[in-house]
Amino acid sequence: MSTSVLKLPFTFSEDRLLQDLSICEKESYVPHFNTNDYEGTWTSIALRSRDGEIETIFANSIEGEFQDTPLLKQCDYFREVVDSFLCEKESVRLLRLAPGSMIKEHTDYCLSYDEGFFRLHVPIQTNSKLEFYIDSERVTMTPGECWYGDFGKTHSVINNGTTARVHLVMDCVRNEWSDILFEKAGYESAKLSQKENPETQLKIIEALELLDTEFSRSEAHKLRSALSAQKK
Repeated sequence: MSTSVLKLPFTFSEDRLLQDLSICEKESYVPHFNTNDYEGTWTSIALRSRDGEIETIFANSIEGEFQDTPLLKQCDYFREVVDSFLCEKESVRLLRLAPGSMIKEHTDYCLSYDEGFFRLHVPIQTNSKLEFYIDSERVTMTPGECWYGDFGKTHSVINNGTTARVHLVMDCVRNEWSDILFEKAGYESAKLSQKENPETQLKIIEALELLDTEFSRSEAHKLRSALSAQKK
């Protein structure tokens, strides 16, 4: 399987994503700072930033630690989505590409899973005429799905549709939980044997059960079953 693009085993509610998006739409989006990388209108709003402000849309932390913004605290389902990932989260943003706009082919620094960081996209609003390319591969993402892309490789987006594309984008730090997740999803370079890490498995199961969502309960049950089978 390609190490550039990976669909992860999450399915989020499109309706609930749109409900929280409607809360965020009341705020003013900020033009993306990489003005040379796009044509048209590409804007963002922060749900988690280095100073806790919604206008601070920089993905990399130069000073301070990332913290939730007041906007994220208003969005119950967005918080549930973010909390589904049992790893350290850095920036969490909504990225909006207006109709007729284009993100030019470019690369981002240090966003390969093998380098210890990974960026996830959860589409909230999109259209059939949107073209998203990662490492020359066209990727079709539908609302509620979750995708990893190696954005250290060339990528671009063209919105040929008549509606905006809005994604929830999370920058995360690799850990043992994410290794297990990526390995289960078929990522070739995620090297972690679940049999050698029963204590880590138990911590992950406990954290999933504390989340108490339909997805987390299902995953916790699967992991407990797998752990029990390893002990036999």
